[in-house]
Amino acid sequence: MRYLALLRGINVGGNNLISMAELRRCLEDAGYKNVSTYIQSGNVLLESQVRDRARLTAAIEALLSEQFGYTALIVLLSADQLEEVIQDAPGGFGGDPDRYRHDVIFLRPPVRAREVLPTLKLKEGVDEASAGDHVLYLRRLISKASQSHLPKLASHPAYKEMTIRNWNTTTKLHKLMKV
Repeated sequence: MRYLALLRGINVGGNNLISMAELRRCLEDAGYKNVSTYIQSGNVLLESQVRDRARLTAAIEALLSEQFGYTALIVLLSADQLEEVIQDAPGGFGGDPDRYRHDVIFLRPPVRAREVLPTLKLKEGVDEASAGDHVLYLRRLISKASQSHLPKLASHPAYKEMTIRNWNTTTKLHKLMKV
């Protein structure tokens, strides 16, 4: 099975610095196949015989925690789940990139997007959010970005159970999953 592992909290603000070459080597040495990474923010494509996502998530987190000395948290998606993320995006999401910033928040199970959505603080006229099955879709007006409440996500109770990717990265990962 082909999976996308989204690592949370690496190579951000000088914390948990991990080179993608070391990350690939670590996963390959552990027996994962066709391991590749995309940009430095911890996007890993890999293949595994394990079909139980919870078990595979735990195994990868334990491996990375031991190997790199930090508490690794990942969001693991199958190719089908990533396809759903793309297909279920709100109409026009990702469009008009000169006007809006589009981000996707991937949530670690058992956190549910439909439960988190009503708890988000959004600035009217600036921020928009909607829920998919595995994600939250966020859109922010660039011209009023300084008024956005979305940067305050770091204080949200579910923050440690989420990882964020912009729409361009998400769609690129989707293309790479199909290769």
